[in-house]
Order: sequence, then structure tokens, then C-alpha cells
Amino acid sequence: MSTPDLTPDDDAMTSEEKRHDQLTAAPDATEADAAPRIEVSEHDGNTRIDILPDAAVRPGPGPGVEVDDEPEQ
Repeated sequence: MSTPDLTPDDDAMTSEEKRHDQLTAAPDATEADAAPRIEVSEHDGNTRIDILPDAAVRPGPGPGVEVDDEPEQ
């Protein structure tokens, strides 16, 4: 006797639902963890990706991290 799969079928979920499911699956995760962080728009055939100003997680070094401005040679 096999146990039925209790997870929803991946094909039945949209990419946004999959993202939300994945980001809220951790034991201490909250709805804020699944909040959007980027906005994608298209202008004259060019795709623009903007980091939302209120995004909790942003690319680059975090606050208080010293950055060496000189490139390595």
C-alpha cells in the first residue's frame, strides 16, 4: 500500500505560488519572507528589473560591511 502524495502537483501551481510556498516553508518563516522584492517592466523591448525600495533583502553588501573600492590586480 502506498501513501498518497500530500504535496500539491507542481504543474497545478503558478510560479508565484511555488515561490511563496518555497519561501514560507522554513520553520520560522513568515508571510513577509515571501513579499515581492523586485518589479519587472518592459520598455521598448528592454526588460528592466528594479529592486523595490522597501525590500527586506537587497543585493550587495549589507549595512556595516566594509567594501574595498580598489579592484584586485
